[in-house]
Amino acid sequence: MAIKLLVFDFRESERDFFRSHELENFEITFFPESLNNETLKNLSSDLLEQTAVISVFVDSEVTEEVINSFKNLRIISTRSTGVEHINKKAADAKNIAVVNVEGYGARPVAQYTIGLILALVRQIIPASEYLKSENRICQSFVGRDISKFTIGIVGTGSIGFAVAKHALAFGMKVLAYDIAERKELTEKYEIQYVDFNTLLRNADIVSIHIPYTGENKDMFGFEQFSIMKNTAYLINTSRGEIVNIKDLYNAVTKGAIKGAALDVVTCEYFNFKCSNLSHTLYNNFNCVEEAKILREFVKHPDVIITPHIAYETQDAIDYILEVTFIAISDIIKGGNSYRVN
Repeated sequence: MAIKLLVFDFRESERDFFRSHELENFEITFFPESLNNETLKNLSSDLLEQTAVISVFVDSEVTEEVINSFKNLRIISTRSTGVEHINKKAADAKNIAVVNVEGYGARPVAQYTIGLILALVRQIIPASEYLKSENRICQSFVGRDISKFTIGIVGTGSIGFAVAKHALAFGMKVLAYDIAERKELTEKYEIQYVDFNTLLRNADIVSIHIPYTGENKDMFGFEQFSIMKNTAYLINTSRGEIVNIKDLYNAVTKGAIKGAALDVVTCEYFNFKCSNLSHTLYNNFNCVEEAKILREFVKHPDVIITPHIAYETQDAIDYILEVTFIAISDIIKGGNSYRVN
């Protein structure tokens, strides 16, 4: 008997994988929308009764209510490394396995991070927009040479380390901060660990590559931006919750720092989903203020905001889906190699 699997947050970029892979043991239903308390109401009683596996992305909110609504759920699979959008306590209570995917992001996210740095420092986007404008006023787009820069990397896991290697290749000096320093990095590469404030004080670019833990919410706020150089840039391809967006907006617009590039914000599902705005406003009131800030912030010439696509190469997407099905199959066969609860 085929295993009923519901795939939420399904995107066109994932379709090629399903076209080219035979998944005979699964009966799969696709949903482009995220799974949460609201969209749960759209699922039939048969689906809630028969579904054994759900697959989601970080836009979904797999709450206790969602989990308890599925009567025979065995596995919650997230096509991401982070699992903060899943109520693991509720899953534990029903002996439901939670599985994730690791190791897909280092190379594409590091490449994208360098791309954001170059786009900011060389004013690539304003220059391109200038040429598209019909009412051009003589304008200069003088950039800077990043080989003269010091980059401060916050978090030296696989992604932070990959960014460091790229930065070294460009001739940048690399400072790093991590609560767990990796001795092998300083022995083999010209990477210098320093304390957090020293990094902020000396870096021309501060790039964030740490997981969100809850305890590091608003790790970057008014105090941190006050320490940074007024010519410095902030790059965040990690998690939106780590940066206080209002404080960042004020820091850039008031000249405390030069600019910022964000691939993540706290309320991504609100700001970036192609959904009905009034419906989204009603259901996500806490994110309205952030949305107002972002809509003004993105107009700033020294700001780039993108919709969480740093990892999104076809290669990474195919890898995520491949590991997703390996992890699901592993749990079904009695394994726990990919289980995180």
